[in-house]
Formats: sequence, C-alpha cells, structure tokens
Amino acid sequence: MRLFRSLLFSLWFNLISFVLVMGGLPVAAFAPRRMPAYAGVWGRAVLAGMPIFNCQMVIEGVENLPRSGKMLIASQHQSAFDTMLWFLLVPDPRYIVKIELMRIPLFGWLARHSRQIGVDREAGASALREMLGEADRAWSEGAQIVIFPEGTRADVGTVAKLHPGVAALARHSHLPVIPVTTDSGLCWGKGFWRKRPGKIHVRIHPALAAGQRREALMTQLAALFEAEAASQRNVTTTRCG
Repeated sequence: MRLFRSLLFSLWFNLISFVLVMGGLPVAAFAPRRMPAYAGVWGRAVLAGMPIFNCQMVIEGVENLPRSGKMLIASQHQSAFDTMLWFLLVPDPRYIVKIELMRIPLFGWLARHSRQIGVDREAGASALREMLGEADRAWSEGAQIVIFPEGTRADVGTVAKLHPGVAALARHSHLPVIPVTTDSGLCWGKGFWRKRPGKIHVRIHPALAAGQRREALMTQLAALFEAEAASQRNVTTTRCG
C-alpha cells in the first residue's frame, strides 16, 4: 500500500508539473512579472497532494518570520519538500539553487522563468558575485531569499558541510539570518519514490543577529542544524511510518 501511495503521489507531482508548465507559457510570454507568483501555485498544488501518502506538515515558529518584506532564510535540506515549502509561508520566495537544477525538464523551465537564482558552484568567485547581484535584484522586488547552506540534500540525522554563501549574503545585505531545521527526509526521502506516512516537522528559529562575523554566524547555524540532526538520530523511522 505504501508503494502504491508513493506511485500515486509521483503521478500527481508529474501531472501538476506538466499542466502548470504548459499553462505558464503564456504567462512567461505576456506577463513575466507574474511568474514568481505562478511558481507559487505549482508549489502549493504539489504539497496539497501530500495526503495521498498520508503525510502532514507541522510548522513551528511562524511568529519568527517578518510579515512581509525582504528576508534571508537559511534552511536544512533533506528532500524536495524543502524546495516547495516556502511558497506556503512567505509571499515571494526566491531559492538559491544549483545551476544543474535549471536544466531539469519542467522544473528547470519554471525555476528560470520564476526568477529563482541558479548558482554554478564550479565558477568560484564569479559565481558568488553573480549570486549577490541576483539577490540584490530579488530583494529590490521585496522577495524572500531561501538558501540551503548544506548545498545539497543531507541524509536524516546528518549535517553536510555548510557553505559560506549564506554568510556572504548576510554580510552583503545586512539582514539577519532566519534559521530553519527540518526532518523532512524521514517522510520524503531522497529517492523519487521513497515516501512514508507521518508528519514532517519544520522549526523556524529566532533570527540570528545581523552584522556578525562569518565564523560566528556559521558556528551558530551549524549548532542548530546539528541539534536537529542529533534528535533525529535518537528516533526511529516510526516517527514517519
């Protein structure tokens, strides 16, 4: 039954993605400024299908998010769920993503046209400069930037090495960093078909003060991520399924 529900959700994901990408063609052509909001329709529609595999989300700490305006959100990353969640929580999220994701059929097209920020991690300093420029453009539009400091999806109960891009964004923008921890990988694994029933917990922590040195900021962020990973190592998969 679990496999059947996972397959059914995958069909839902692909159907929604195909229909909305096709519907987005005229939006991109004639109303490109509406594409970020249109991407939000896609994210919300996909997550609306989570009951298909008997999964719910529990969000804690929403009061730690400003009601509007530009933000810098630094989140743990365990699954594709994390790349859609913020369409539900903030008005205009712009994700920092690997440039390779921009080449994925359907998703890549939507990401490019909705002005998500692709980063070529092999390009070194020039990639950092380009990321900061794109971030400035997003913030000038009042957007909320979401970055995954681990740079890739980490296994449940682990923390990947944190990359300093979040510190560069914080220093450049003079914004506080809003840290977010999650156990999404317990229900929504790395593999496309791996879904388990249960609850995904997302914790939005109080913002880390603006203007900190890079080392201090990264130490605080790593401590929060490690605390969440440690709690995951102390539970069994019965938490999700």
